[in-house]
Amino acid sequence: MRRTSLCGDICPVARSLDEIGDWWSILIVRDAFHGKKRFSDFQQNLGLAKNILSARLRKLIAHGIVEKRMAPDANARGEYHLTEKGRQLVLVLSAIRQWGEDHLYAEGEPLMVARDRMSRPIARLSLMDQDGRPLTANDIIVTPGHKKTKSGLKRTRRARGV
Repeated sequence: MRRTSLCGDICPVARSLDEIGDWWSILIVRDAFHGKKRFSDFQQNLGLAKNILSARLRKLIAHGIVEKRMAPDANARGEYHLTEKGRQLVLVLSAIRQWGEDHLYAEGEPLMVARDRMSRPIARLSLMDQDGRPLTANDIIVTPGHKKTKSGLKRTRRARGV
């Protein structure tokens, strides 16, 4: 069954899921962050069928999340590297990781922990308003009627009721 494309949706969450919303794509991006570059490395680490891995890599390339480059050695078919768009997913993966740490492990159960290059634990992510005050889910509302500009978001006339 073919999924409906969400690329034209007004919701940024829906559009994001259209590009990276299946678990294999997220896990490929995760592995790319962990230094995997070759098709065989992704396949071995994920235990994924070649046709599925190929399809996901093609989709990630088409969406500008991953790019294929020539490998340094002539025998390899190429390497897959995260683009800047792909590297910006580090925040999304960190949020998913921290949510999983909080909700999917029993006390005392072993898990992988993200650390910085100096081996210090990563700080917990939190949402803040523009003045630096922490926000909870109850503090956030989503409103329609904004347009993306080079410098951020701009309210449209319709959203102001004009």
